Amino acid sequence: MSGLIHIYTGNGKGKTTAATGLMVRSLGYNKKVLFVQMQKAIPSGEISIIEKLPNVTIIHCTDKKKFYFYMNESEKKEYITQHKEGFLQAIDLIKSESFDLVVFDEIISTVNEKIIDIDKLISFLQSKPKNLEVVLTGRNAPKELIELSDYVSDITCVKHPYDQGIKARKGVEY
Repeated sequence: MSGLIHIYTGNGKGKTTAATGLMVRSLGYNKKVLFVQMQKAIPSGEISIIEKLPNVTIIHCTDKKKFYFYMNESEKKEYITQHKEGFLQAIDLIKSESFDLVVFDEIISTVNEKIIDIDKLISFLQSKPKNLEVVLTGRNAPKELIELSDYVSDITCVKHPYDQGIKARKGVEY
C-alpha cells in the first residue's frame, strides 16, 4: 500500500491537533513517526507528551518565540536558516531511516513566506518513499500542493475567542 499525502489547512483551530491525532493513532500501531515542528518555539502540550513516547523523532526548526513579521532582519535571517536546516535534516532522516509517517507542522506557512521553497517541497513529495504517509499543515495551502495531495481538509473558523480578546490558553490552544 502506498503512503498518501494529507493537508490540514484553513483559518480554523485544529490543524496541528488533527496532525498530532494522526500521529498518536500511528504510534498506537507501533508505527515510526517523524514530527517536524516549524514556526513554533512555544512549548506545546502535545509535543511535551509525544516526545516521551517510543518510535517518535521530533525536529524543532526554531528557537524564536515571536512571529516572523515581528522580527528584525537579523532575526529573520537566523529564523530562515534554522528552517532550511530543519527541512534538510528531515529529508536526510527520511532517506536514512524507515518512517511510516512524517508530519511537517506549519510547513505551508513557511512556503507562503518563501522560507521553504515550494519546488523543493514538491520535489520531496514526488520522490518520497512509496509507503511514507506525509502530513502538511498551515493556512492558505497553495494550489500546487492541494493538487498533489490525496486528502485536503479545510478547517474553517466560524468563531474564535481570540476575536473577543481572549489570549491563547495552555492546554487548549497550545
